[in-house]
Amino acid sequence: MTVAVQSPPRPPGAEAPPRTTPAATPARVPRVPPARHLARGALLTLAALLLGLTVQLLLISPLQYRAAQQSAFDTLRASLAEGTAPVAQTDAGGHLLTPGTPVALLDIPKLHLRRVAVLEGTDSRVLSDGPGHRRDTPMPGQAGTSVIFGRAAAYGGPFGDLRTLEPGDTLTATTGQGRASYRVTDVRVAGDPAPPTLAQGKGRLVLVTATGAAYLSAGVLRVDAEQVSAVAVTPAATIVPGSIPGSEQPLASGDGVPWELVMWLQALVVVAIAAVWAWHRWGRHQTWIVCAPVVAVLGLQVAGQVTLLLPNLL
Repeated sequence: MTVAVQSPPRPPGAEAPPRTTPAATPARVPRVPPARHLARGALLTLAALLLGLTVQLLLISPLQYRAAQQSAFDTLRASLAEGTAPVAQTDAGGHLLTPGTPVALLDIPKLHLRRVAVLEGTDSRVLSDGPGHRRDTPMPGQAGTSVIFGRAAAYGGPFGDLRTLEPGDTLTATTGQGRASYRVTDVRVAGDPAPPTLAQGKGRLVLVTATGAAYLSAGVLRVDAEQVSAVAVTPAATIVPGSIPGSEQPLASGDGVPWELVMWLQALVVVAIAAVWAWHRWGRHQTWIVCAPVVAVLGLQVAGQVTLLLPNLL
């Protein structure tokens, strides 16, 4: 027999006790598939690379070029004043000049290029700091054909307007042997006839860059200029013509394994994955504050290494 228990009567004016309800079951958070995490990390890495490459080419590389040029100019000016500027393919000790060594100052009035430091070597890394002297050719001002490479767009693009030169325009090159003057005789691209054979004891300067739209090469542009000043003493060649490595040829890219790029890229991938994980664990705002600066820095580092893999004349 069931006995019903009656609750005591509530006094007049007293409130009814709160009614208790069963605790609500927490909503189940849907699990994000691992493939989606990987996709988000890949997209974040790609975005950092593209943004870093754009900023590197358009904003940072010109600043790096100016800083490198100022340093090279100061170094060469000091060596010219002391009479120790290099005048051969080797230094005073008989060792080959280190790539990147300042060897000449180039002036092209029509292009508003004044006291541009020319460095030894023509690979992509050297040309990021300024025009480069092809190591298997004589120094400017000496007998024979001296060749100077320069970029058309990236890292200041010092030779970007080279195509506007015309026969009769003048330019000068200053080395440890003095100033050599030249007069432009021809501007040519692939398929144009080569200049006539240089007479014995005469000097010629060939300026080389890329043709086509900025950062998109359509070929090689060459400007021939005959020396109109006295030819300086020409030391015996140490490097056999045509024996420079492939990375120093026109439109060549860097050779070997780019280990610096590999390391920076690995770091960027790790941080991108960590950012995706933090997005779900910490929240959106915390992730942006912590991870965005790190991703930006790593993206710029990777972009800087990628630009060194571009053809050396771009």
